[in-house]
Amino acid sequence: MSLDNLVGKTLEAIKPDTASIQRLRVAAARNLQDAAIENISAENRFDMAYKAIMQCANAALQAKGFRTLTSIPGHHMTMIQTLSLTIGLEQKTVIVIDGLRKQRNVVDYSGDLVSETMTAECVVLAEMLFNLVNDWLRDNRSE
Repeated sequence: MSLDNLVGKTLEAIKPDTASIQRLRVAAARNLQDAAIENISAENRFDMAYKAIMQCANAALQAKGFRTLTSIPGHHMTMIQTLSLTIGLEQKTVIVIDGLRKQRNVVDYSGDLVSETMTAECVVLAEMLFNLVNDWLRDNRSE
């Protein structure tokens, strides 16, 4: 699979916009800071860390010249699953992050609680992805 193969199905080709990518990076950093605030609920910290993951994945995808078709269901899944094609993320890590996406959907639609352990895992993965995407952008996108 390549990103080009997904154009028209789940992705569209775009011209990378440095300002948009930078806004996503800043938003992800802000969400990571908020996810570290321990006196708010685990659910809200989980949501903030998950949002940072999506913003990082979106920044990487846009830097490669693509964005998801949000009019088609599954754009979160697409952003996560293309991380191996954008920044070369190991497939086993993609699978773990996709598991967090599934758990987020369960929590959102069932009202189930998020454990502190799951929240901590989400925060750690979000921080790791933030660093990987920033390193990749620095090494691959000079502007």
